[in-house]
Amino acid sequence: MKPKSKFQEQIFEASKTLPPITAKQLQWAYANCFEHIGLRTVKGVVTCLECSHSWKESVKEKHCICPDCKTKLAISDSRKKVFRDYQYFCIVSACNGFQVLRFFYLKYCARAGNRAEYFSSEVEQQWIAPDGKTAIVAKLKIYSFYVDTWQFESNLEIRRQNEYHDIITKFVYPHQRLIPELKRTGFSGNFHNIVPYNLFCTLLLESRAETLLKAGETELLKYFVNKGFTFIGVYWSSIKICIRNGYKIDDASIWCDYIDLLVFFGKDVRNAKYVCPADLKAEHDRYVRKKNEWQKRQDREQAIEKALKDEKTFNSMKTRFFGLCFSDGQLQVRTLESVAEIMKEGDTMRHCVFANDYHLKADSLILSARIDNKPVETVEVSLSQLKVLQSRGIRNTNTEYHDRIINLVGKNIPQIKKRLRA
Repeated sequence: MKPKSKFQEQIFEASKTLPPITAKQLQWAYANCFEHIGLRTVKGVVTCLECSHSWKESVKEKHCICPDCKTKLAISDSRKKVFRDYQYFCIVSACNGFQVLRFFYLKYCARAGNRAEYFSSEVEQQWIAPDGKTAIVAKLKIYSFYVDTWQFESNLEIRRQNEYHDIITKFVYPHQRLIPELKRTGFSGNFHNIVPYNLFCTLLLESRAETLLKAGETELLKYFVNKGFTFIGVYWSSIKICIRNGYKIDDASIWCDYIDLLVFFGKDVRNAKYVCPADLKAEHDRYVRKKNEWQKRQDREQAIEKALKDEKTFNSMKTRFFGLCFSDGQLQVRTLESVAEIMKEGDTMRHCVFANDYHLKADSLILSARIDNKPVETVEVSLSQLKVLQSRGIRNTNTEYHDRIINLVGKNIPQIKKRLRA
């Protein structure tokens, strides 16, 4: 796509001046982005699939170091002869006053008896101006849910910004070049499990993000980068009290729910006594019980009338997601399809999914993860971000199935997205 503005022309010309990836950077990527395999036979002979060197190991370990190439190997006892994988690798750089995130597609293929083969190609550059304005320079990509179909022979050109170019990787080259505007925000190289592109844009556009980073409130920073900083205004006065008192918030989601409960009961959310509890979870649960008791004390007719109004609002917002259900064989995740179901879920799981009116939040889709039709965790998905915001078991704990639930919902986001567009 040809540049359509002076800003895009400036980015496109600057992109041409970027140096190619160095051998040192590529070597780091190959060494750190893949699990390297040592293939062990029944006789105890281990073959390094990196250099094809073989030797006999007397002790059966899950990992070892190849005596020839010194590569750390994960031992495989399978009969599999070919191992393939692909990853993305990011280099954080700066060019002509812009912050640049350069993404490389890496492919790995190892066969018994041969040296490992690698392939790399720079597929995308995310350019960020000091004022937060952005542009994408990338190769052509045919979108698919199953594989990354980059057209490697195509040129790096200005591309339209959309979800096709949302590359997320945990492999970031440790040596980073930052523009002065980012250095001033307090960013020192640690992304705190936040997508680099989202973090950089937020830090450049939102002064409150800079405050959170410098104050060490990284959980709150991550929470509002994912949820959106438009939601932080309600909590900002309370956050400043926490920072002033050196109170560390380790669970941003529960803390924000707790502040919502304090507001509901008319408590002073500028008072450290309330906003900096010694035991956040215990205070949160106490106020959830208090609100549940308050709700039970309400006049029955008013409660019925409100529920009917809520049901109409809920149906108008979420009907398109009714019937949505997916499973991995044991776990089943489905949409909660009525206010009564959400109320029952909150009572069973003893958390605030109903008490804090999650069913009336336009951006939230509430799912129930179950085994044998018994709730295990309740999942909140952001419809604007198309990602899991939180998944909570009984009393807001994480169960042994937590990661499986997150992965299962993540794999089925395309189903939610399809219904969102319907």
